[in-house]
Amino acid sequence: MHPEPSGKVAAALVTHLHRDHTDASALADALTPGAPVLRPAPGHGDDVDNVTRLPAEHELALHRLAAEVVDAWSTREVEPFRVTAVPSVDGLGDPQLNWVVEADGQRMFHGGDSMFHGGDSMFHGYWWLIARWFSPFDAVFLPANGAVVDAPHLPPPSPLPAAMDPRQAAVAAEILDARYAVPMHYEAEQPDKIAGYVEVLDPENEFRTHAGRRAHVLAVGEWLDLAT
Repeated sequence: MHPEPSGKVAAALVTHLHRDHTDASALADALTPGAPVLRPAPGHGDDVDNVTRLPAEHELALHRLAAEVVDAWSTREVEPFRVTAVPSVDGLGDPQLNWVVEADGQRMFHGGDSMFHGGDSMFHGYWWLIARWFSPFDAVFLPANGAVVDAPHLPPPSPLPAAMDPRQAAVAAEILDARYAVPMHYEAEQPDKIAGYVEVLDPENEFRTHAGRRAHVLAVGEWLDLAT
């Protein structure tokens, strides 16, 4: 068994700046001083358009974090890691990135919530392009709760999922040619539900059904050893 990682964090990879995913206080506690916080571009339009992003923007500045806007397909070296921002689509229309992380001959894709403070990707047409540039992947981490969101600033409400459901996540994992496909962004990680937020009933088992041999469900706090 390899020891669990410990100590301060060398960089943060932010997929989007919704306050419940970009916690500037937590980042400040976890990061080494001056460590980069790689993030997507600021939101479009006025304060109404950006209402879900403004608190996080304010807190990143308040904590004086070294936030750096990166474009899709941009690569940064954070030794021993090579990280590449790739395109993503957010269910509420806010700017979003996903991340490819490579080190020691292993490659992973991150498209949802975890220590990287990730987002909630929708199914989109970039999967094939990402696969052509980077697949196969040792592990992919994908949202799987198919959340339907009734956001007050986006009338009228949409009955369609604002994040990938288990079947869509499984299809994305197949396109990316993942050895391990890990579902996330569902109730076990989000125990405090908010009004107007409804997810599929059993994302774990539905993901197992669709992802088959690739599926690797992790408990909160459990580590995935890619060397095995």
